[in-house]
Amino acid sequence: MTLSISAVLLLAIIVYLLVKKSGLKAGHAVVCMMLGFYLASSSMAPTIDELGTNVAGIIGDIKF
Repeated sequence: MTLSISAVLLLAIIVYLLVKKSGLKAGHAVVCMMLGFYLASSSMAPTIDELGTNVAGIIGDIKF
């Protein structure tokens, strides 16, 4: 569950920065959030969750 909270926080920060700095309109951000909610309740949700977990694992394995 920690991964989910971190991913949500990171994505929220990215959307905020895109709205403020890159000219993304608030309406576009709302549409993106609605798409996320619909994807979360679709049959693709487990696949998307697994993809996010795998990408986070790859990033976590990178040694600096």
